[in-house]
Amino acid sequence: MARIPAPVLVLCSVVSVQFGQALGKGLFDQVGPGGVVALRLSLAAAVLLVAVRPPPPRGRGEACLVLGLGTAIAGMNLVYPALVYVPLGLAASLQLLGPITLALLSSKRLRDLGFAAVAGLGLWLFHRPGDAEYAWAGVLLASASGVSMAAYLLLSRRAGAGAATAAPLAWALVWAAALTVPVGVAESGAGLLAPTVLLGGLAVAVSASVLPYSLEFAALRRLPPRTVGVMQSLEPAAAGAAGALLLAEYPSPFQWLALACVGAASAGIVACGDSRTGRRPGADGPAVPRGGGGEHRPGGGPAHGV
Repeated sequence: MARIPAPVLVLCSVVSVQFGQALGKGLFDQVGPGGVVALRLSLAAAVLLVAVRPPPPRGRGEACLVLGLGTAIAGMNLVYPALVYVPLGLAASLQLLGPITLALLSSKRLRDLGFAAVAGLGLWLFHRPGDAEYAWAGVLLASASGVSMAAYLLLSRRAGAGAATAAPLAWALVWAAALTVPVGVAESGAGLLAPTVLLGGLAVAVSASVLPYSLEFAALRRLPPRTVGVMQSLEPAAAGAAGALLLAEYPSPFQWLALACVGAASAGIVACGDSRTGRRPGADGPAVPRGGGGEHRPGGGPAHGV
């Protein structure tokens, strides 16, 4: 992945996550949201354990970081029960409140605040006052997922600083699975082991966890979490497309305009990169020369664990 531009890795991750979540919502009738989360995280953890073969965490500090990262991953999966009450596009928009707030709090450049404001306008357009009413349970669950996403962005940066591989991510997924599998078992029981359900769960795990985690693990070696957080404003656009194509959830004209706003915000962040050095706007570390970002660099780490 060293030769692929870091923004491209993030954008591919965004698309993969949202289509994976749409596939997961399609399994609700069989195992419910708790079952989907249990399958997604347990199967993703199993895949990464086999692929990475991570050594155990070293010391109390690394173990605590893995626990914190895994807890944040489990929290981000609150977006699945939120999908019982709200459409995928709105859930993704509300989820982005966490990363956008993180971007605003950490920004040192006026133009970054402007891009975040455009993304915020998109969020407002998607759920304008007077539009269709949605259950508060869905709004609160999606917002809590966004808070967890902001925490994940910060913790993943620290996790990547001391690891050249995805070992912290693999163990964090194991912990997230340990937190959520009991809920899924209580909700669906032996239904989780049906062959068709396992196959669907594997598709969700790969598309919504393993692939995006791997892509963003590589991307955050070259991008700061603030930049990734604002770039993830493309997620409502990807979610709108996934909802329309896979779930027959069709956004209104104003909601499509909202998706265009958040897409423009992400495009602005990408366009303002320094083409000579590969540094992103406001990067908080040394620039990465073009074509030289494949090695481990302090401050890298995974970014997404919805």
